[in-house]
Amino acid sequence: MDSRPLIVIVGPTASGKTNLAIKLAKKFNGEIISADSRAIYKGMNIGTAKPTPNEQKKIKHWGIDLVEPDERFTVADFQKYANAKIEEIRARGKIPFLVGGSGLYIDSVIFDYEFNNDANPDLRVRLNKMTIEELQKYCKNNNILLPENHKNKRYLIRAIERENVVKNNRQKIRTDTHVVGITIDQDELKERIKIRTEQMFCDELYDEVKNLTTKYSFDLESMKSNIYPIIHRMLNGEISCDEAMILVQTDDWHLVKKQMTWFRRNPEIKWLELVHAENYLSEIITTGKTTRSST
Repeated sequence: MDSRPLIVIVGPTASGKTNLAIKLAKKFNGEIISADSRAIYKGMNIGTAKPTPNEQKKIKHWGIDLVEPDERFTVADFQKYANAKIEEIRARGKIPFLVGGSGLYIDSVIFDYEFNNDANPDLRVRLNKMTIEELQKYCKNNNILLPENHKNKRYLIRAIERENVVKNNRQKIRTDTHVVGITIDQDELKERIKIRTEQMFCDELYDEVKNLTTKYSFDLESMKSNIYPIIHRMLNGEISCDEAMILVQTDDWHLVKKQMTWFRRNPEIKWLELVHAENYLSEIITTGKTTRSST
């Protein structure tokens, strides 16, 4: 049971990870665990580009719709959840696929991060003694997403305490794990983002935003997801639809850069184009091949 590999597929937003995972999971009797820090929220479907209901019907997905947008859900919570699902999927005789663009979520599972789930006054004292540059370096070393105001010491400390990483164990990947990153031409990726953005802009998205804004504040981390404040401004007449589309595409491209900065620090990732990734992973699953050289 435990010998069934954990297949991990990472890469930038809109690179084709989800479709590849669905195709492989269907072919090799697998189930997918989403590693997307936005997909965990209920009621945020179109704006977070979750797998569609039709895609979820094809293959069982986990890691989606776990909490309300105003509920706290940490990386440690995700790690615990994902590890439990990996065991459950293997116990059913299936192959677990961990798929997503949230680098910290991925690393917490494959490198067995250790977290401190309790308030840590000693850590607070130590962090307060650090300079802004030292706090930024701490975030980088522990793969913690820098806050929007990353030059504000209070914001940096809050981001670190929210994750509570004790040890990142990045030197040793868990056994029977194969990590593939999807590489894609920049122009092609920008075109994919453009097309996806155009498809997102619809009455269903507008209704989604209206519903969310009646319940939740934009002060919440979940509501700061790139598209929701932008659509809210558009619906209020502050910006045009064309301007909103450009802003969404720009934010997505910034997200791509952040994602790739994370993933490039992981030497265990084998970077491949989509078609080659499919062949490579199919060979691993079929033959039990264990080579994980990076490219």
